[in-house]
Amino acid sequence: MDANAVKAILFDLDNTLIETHRAGRYAIQKVVFSCSKTQELLKTSLALDDDTITNICDKFKQKLLHENFDPTAGRSIDEVRVGHWEDSIKESVDSCSTSSLAHQCYYLWKNTRLELLNLSPEISSLLKQLRRKYKLLLLTNGNAQTQREKVDAASCEGFFDSIVLAGDYAEQKPFPSIFRLCFDLLQVEPQDCIMVGDSLDTDIQGGWSAHVRATVWINSAGDAVPVGSVTPDFTLSTVLDLEDVLAQLK
Repeated sequence: MDANAVKAILFDLDNTLIETHRAGRYAIQKVVFSCSKTQELLKTSLALDDDTITNICDKFKQKLLHENFDPTAGRSIDEVRVGHWEDSIKESVDSCSTSSLAHQCYYLWKNTRLELLNLSPEISSLLKQLRRKYKLLLLTNGNAQTQREKVDAASCEGFFDSIVLAGDYAEQKPFPSIFRLCFDLLQVEPQDCIMVGDSLDTDIQGGWSAHVRATVWINSAGDAVPVGSVTPDFTLSTVLDLEDVLAQLK
């Protein structure tokens, strides 16, 4: 192999290989409209109107977005997120008891989302092809339990030489330390690797800081790179076009 050739590819998971945003939106709809023992969660459990339901769901999404989970605080991620639902309901309606309903909402949301998190046949095929030529590593940020559940739901194990759940470590992307761990696991140098992900702040900034050969931004929305942000070496609307980038790096 050419000494200057790409030898390894580091992939992000959420919204790079699996459509986490889409799954989350669908799961919210399931909570609002799906039946549980003939009773629709939120829709009829509290006799709520559509505006109030939307408000509850928006509050939950905001709490999830700004979540700062502390694994040393004595509560599991599941308990924290049940609390997000309970707080969202309490903030929106005057109800005497919402604990059971919050528990139902959370697990319906969680299980629905996990059911939808899969590697598409096209992405599975791409990963199989790439693994014939390159070492592949999955590097994902977030709570380790949550990300492990996603990895298991999407059956990722057989597609990668190594999987790194950054939540198991002191520092996550974009810190260079988590990238150095990946390089060591694959037994490669930074310049042997490219980083592929949808986040400029974590994937692209992290790859740049770790001095990888190239960064590839998966930008399905077609957004412009914000002023002051790190600039990716390549921008793709879908990871399925990655081989075009690899051809340019030979």
